[in-house]
Amino acid sequence: MRYPQGMEAPISIAVDPGYDRLGIAIFRGTTLIHSECYTPQKGLLPDRLLAVFEHIRATIRAHQPRTLAIETLFFNKNQRTAIAVAESRGAIIVAARAEGVRIAEYSPQEVKIAVTGVGNAPKEAVIRMVDRLVRLETRRRLDDEYDAIALGICHTARNPHTADLRAH
Repeated sequence: MRYPQGMEAPISIAVDPGYDRLGIAIFRGTTLIHSECYTPQKGLLPDRLLAVFEHIRATIRAHQPRTLAIETLFFNKNQRTAIAVAESRGAIIVAARAEGVRIAEYSPQEVKIAVTGVGNAPKEAVIRMVDRLVRLETRRRLDDEYDAIALGICHTARNPHTADLRAH
């Protein structure tokens, strides 16, 4: 996508929330410029949440995004895990808002439709399509990182000009 002379493509961050691992993908316009899987040190949940908050805040300060895309909470059968992920989402959202970054939320089904065309696509199909849609350097990636890249693809595809039309 072309932008007017002197205007750069907006930066957005997509985060796959978790308390054990976070997938993080950073896009300039529709181009992936960085992705990673961040694992906070083992320990008490409040300490892990603080580490998540601090890592996201440092990432935001380093890249200056307009928006942060995050998945809405998917409730699974394990309530403890769901609660911990919800708390991690909270730390991520607060870190973004503390830096003035707008939040855009997408359901897992919206992301799967944007990447594969099918709302109930298996994780393997999402990974295959991410590999086809985005030029990635060859290295091992965890599912969380692929999920963040897929979320970023969904966000930038829906908002290619400003990457923040849906944000609040």
